[in-house]
Amino acid sequence: MRFEPGVHRCGGLRLRSDLTIEIPKGAELHFIPDYAAYEATSVSIVAEESDRGMLVAADASNISIIGDGRIFGDGATAFTHGEDGDMGTLVAHKLRPRVLVLENCRNVRVEGIRIDDSPMWTMHFAGCENLEIVGVSVDNNRRMPNTDGIVIDGCRNVRIRGSSFRTADDGIVLKTTRREDGRLTGDCEKIQVSDCVVESRSCALKIGTESFSPFRDISFERIRIEGSNRGLGIFSRDGGLVDGVRFSGITLACHETPAGFWGSGEAVTINTIDRRPEEGPAGRVSNIVIENVTGSMEGAINLVAERPGDIANVAIRGVHLKQRPGPLGTALTYDIRPTIDDRFDRFPQDKGAGRVNAWRFGPDGKIIGLVPYPGGMPGVFARGVSGLSLDDIEIDRPAQLPESWNASVIVELDRMMGA
Repeated sequence: MRFEPGVHRCGGLRLRSDLTIEIPKGAELHFIPDYAAYEATSVSIVAEESDRGMLVAADASNISIIGDGRIFGDGATAFTHGEDGDMGTLVAHKLRPRVLVLENCRNVRVEGIRIDDSPMWTMHFAGCENLEIVGVSVDNNRRMPNTDGIVIDGCRNVRIRGSSFRTADDGIVLKTTRREDGRLTGDCEKIQVSDCVVESRSCALKIGTESFSPFRDISFERIRIEGSNRGLGIFSRDGGLVDGVRFSGITLACHETPAGFWGSGEAVTINTIDRRPEEGPAGRVSNIVIENVTGSMEGAINLVAERPGDIANVAIRGVHLKQRPGPLGTALTYDIRPTIDDRFDRFPQDKGAGRVNAWRFGPDGKIIGLVPYPGGMPGVFARGVSGLSLDDIEIDRPAQLPESWNASVIVELDRMMGA
């Protein structure tokens, strides 16, 4: 199937096996800006309360979407209703379609396509195997919530290379979700990401927070992170183990954000928190390598385990970062959201309670999950980590430390020598 150069308008498309869609240079695919138009392209995995996609497939194989053309989602214009002045974001409609949703598919290639202004998650691959994402460009409105660049959800044998993701939410995110009927999407295994550019108003390279099944054998190499809230993140919440992750050759620039955003200017965040203790503990995070990282941050490097030893065998080496104060002061606390105490499904969403799936105010009027650093903000903060190895760490800090900064560059609490 080949689109000729020019503008093409359509509703949802359901893809079949052994199909190649070519969108060549000069061709533009514009989807109808109405959620109701995608009733026939519903999907089984609900995301942000949406069960619809623009381009969808299920249980198919040998699908290719190629070309140098463009796909437009009209998210910021057709799926919003005003602005949030405090946060500086648009107020999005509750129901918005994802652009591309593939479920339980094999042998998929997406190459060369540019996707602009997604209403919600841009690309979502769930329970898929053998994915090749090459030279893709995602350019979403930086004020549009929930517009993750690419979501790899319980997939195996995935290669993402030579692509760029510029968006208001997570850039490249790996998840292992649980479906509405209780079924698990599956493990994330053998994921390779290389030679990409990411700009994110949330976490640029992220594992979690949805983590019901394990993550194994994952690498991010030669990535440039620009103008992002967080750089590298691992967030274990739901019981799935995280084992064998490598971040290497990363350049980053991380800046502060208003307190309603998760995190603020952190180069690295790894944490384990029991979000559903009634079901079991968060999964252990182990065998992590972070090496050859350069750039700047307005926050710190954070590794926080709720139970000592739940983060184990972490090697951080060759990290050379400039740490400077941000204009908002929001980096002076470390962020352990989401937790059981701010789990939005446990509370009625009344006015003043906070924002669904973002934050909740405690009885003291402060946002739950923001914890002051003991003694002020250091360059590296670790709590409850077993087998932490730090080598060739250089944090360039101001000669005159700002107020509420820790005099120590590295602060380790509940330090444990072995695994």
